[in-house]
Amino acid sequence: MAPAGQVRQARVAEKLTILNDRGVGLLTRLYDMKKTLSNAETRPSVFGERSLEGVIKAMDSRKFNPNSCSSQTYGSSINANVKNDILKSLNQHYFTMVDMIEFKDHVGELLVIIDASQIHFDISINFDLTKKYLDLVVTYVSMMLIVSKIEDKRALLGLYNIAHEMQHGNQETSFPRLAQMMIDYHEAPIKKMCEEFVPHVKQLTFALLSLKLIYQRRDLSADQWRSNQYLSIISESNKLMEPARSETVPCEYLSLDLMQKWVVLGFLLIHQQLAEPTALELWKQALSTSWVIQLWRDEVLHVHVIIEKYFERLKGYEKRLREVKECHQKALQDAPILHKDRRKYLRMAMKEMNLLFADQPGLLGPKAMFAFMMLSHARDEVEWLLRHANNLPQTKGKVKANPDDLNDRQLPELLFYIEELRGLVKKYSQVLQRYYVQYLKGFDVAELQQVLLGMPPLSDELSGIVMSMKRSIDDLSLRQVEETQNFEFDGMRLDWVRLQAYTSIHNTTLRLQDHRTLAKLMNTIIFHTKMVDFLDDLVDEVSDLSIYCFHTTLFEQQFRQCMEFPAQHRFSVAFPLICAHFLTAVHPSLCPEERHSIGQTSVQYCNWFLKEMSDELNQVITTICEEQVLLNDGVLPKHCVHKIQLDTKRVGQGKNKNRRPQAFRTPGEESQRKQREDFTKLDKLHMALTELSYALNYCSVIQVWGHGFVPRDFFMHNLEGRFNKALAGNGP
Repeated sequence: MAPAGQVRQARVAEKLTILNDRGVGLLTRLYDMKKTLSNAETRPSVFGERSLEGVIKAMDSRKFNPNSCSSQTYGSSINANVKNDILKSLNQHYFTMVDMIEFKDHVGELLVIIDASQIHFDISINFDLTKKYLDLVVTYVSMMLIVSKIEDKRALLGLYNIAHEMQHGNQETSFPRLAQMMIDYHEAPIKKMCEEFVPHVKQLTFALLSLKLIYQRRDLSADQWRSNQYLSIISESNKLMEPARSETVPCEYLSLDLMQKWVVLGFLLIHQQLAEPTALELWKQALSTSWVIQLWRDEVLHVHVIIEKYFERLKGYEKRLREVKECHQKALQDAPILHKDRRKYLRMAMKEMNLLFADQPGLLGPKAMFAFMMLSHARDEVEWLLRHANNLPQTKGKVKANPDDLNDRQLPELLFYIEELRGLVKKYSQVLQRYYVQYLKGFDVAELQQVLLGMPPLSDELSGIVMSMKRSIDDLSLRQVEETQNFEFDGMRLDWVRLQAYTSIHNTTLRLQDHRTLAKLMNTIIFHTKMVDFLDDLVDEVSDLSIYCFHTTLFEQQFRQCMEFPAQHRFSVAFPLICAHFLTAVHPSLCPEERHSIGQTSVQYCNWFLKEMSDELNQVITTICEEQVLLNDGVLPKHCVHKIQLDTKRVGQGKNKNRRPQAFRTPGEESQRKQREDFTKLDKLHMALTELSYALNYCSVIQVWGHGFVPRDFFMHNLEGRFNKALAGNGP
């Protein structure tokens, strides 16, 4: 058992923070590496060398032998030019793998320290510490699964090692471990990781089981939301001005998708704990709402298929295997309808919330938590639809998902409301700052003082951390908001994570789980500080839609479908606005080279969307002009001749009065309606004109990767060109 002082020296909080960021960066690099090697256009040319075909084939075979990857064995197949090409083109990919194995070592070392310290994880108490721990576990699992999917990874390592040995006279120092890891994780990565996590079962179980109440409270159907009037601000009008409160504030806007990934992958690593009814119930619930989970970007895992293959090899797991298959069938049958109903409910709830905040921006202060909860739910539903629409179930059973349930014609409306709510939060950021500066200064600091008075004496180190956090709040003033000064609470938030780590150790004198009031208050205070200095980042955290950058085919399909559905025209502006999200997917320090390609993609799509919207609006205007010309032509005197001829024939018919006269459409009849629901062609065109005009005038400028797109200018330029062609006699 590690003493508390040793744990402080180990800097668990700091390492969790750094390793999580590094893990995201490495995931990005491995993803980029996988896409590069699987694409014939970007694949390194050395894999196409005829002289290396035999070498590559031998290395990619099941009988891969790391000892044979030397210049003595294959040196004759590699000349000096090929050797230089290998060192140049494979260097970055090889050292990405080296960085990954170093990351693996650091993760293993930190998990051992956490186990030795017997840190107690509980998402409702030490939220930040538990979230960082579970994030690290899932990042590690995702990384190893992506590595197992990379094509020619063993050939890449072998070729680079041979070239390195030819250049320097000895093998690359990391090659033996990398080669062994490729062997271990090539065919059964799940089995290998389950073996690695045997020593970490206890702490991981604590962390996962603490999710039970939160996950079950959040994972509800639309009917349950409706009966509870969930996320409705006006459901209790007498409490409209009261601040939204919760004992677990950060858990309220925590991504439901992320929690599902924690539960599914976490219990898969420690599947022996599924013998506990509580763990099994939670796991089955998570498995019943999706058939794929996201590993990274558009890389997904058909989770039931993988689990079934793994459990089939384990003795005594027949019952567990049947339960997984039942969850798979339930997910295929019920999940599409469940999520479709949720999206429908969220559309109406977000529309109501946006109207209320736009009319009364002051409500954003007390009801900010509701706004972030709404954005989190909406983002989760959009991402769920993207993942599942692009990854239809791999099953031959009788129960299959209905593709129509994965095609939402009203999705643009939900996307628009997400953008609208994001815009309202950012537009009235100063309202939120003023409200929460006063809240922190006037209420939170006094309550914190009261809680501290009721606690036992703290050690010098803990007392120093608490007093430092309290001083950060005491120093606040409204003048800072009025003078638009920059606030900085990053240090305070890191101090709170440190305090969670120090007070969650088994043998510490002050255990945070025995002082839930302090934990609840501090989690709430941290949320309030984010409203002051971390608002834009928090908005991106709960509503970032950069995932569309990696689902461009579906992005285009949804836009075209939106333009074909007149009732959704006004929401089409959401698509160019989403392009501004793409750059948030770039990791600035570990994979900056992606910035250019992703930036170009965002600019190209934004330009294309606005051009298509302008073309559609111009086409509508042209058609309206043609219709007006026809109406104007209808009142000319020349048409009276036809009317006189018909009247003359009617008089000359004599006894054949019962004969039905030929119809004659008089000017003005197009305005006569028997009922309001009757729409003429011109009515539909005017509606399309109104809706598209609203979309193009929704915002004055769309900022994407340093480019400012003015939708109105797109339209005006397009319209001028069309009129010039028409006047020149070249047609529209």
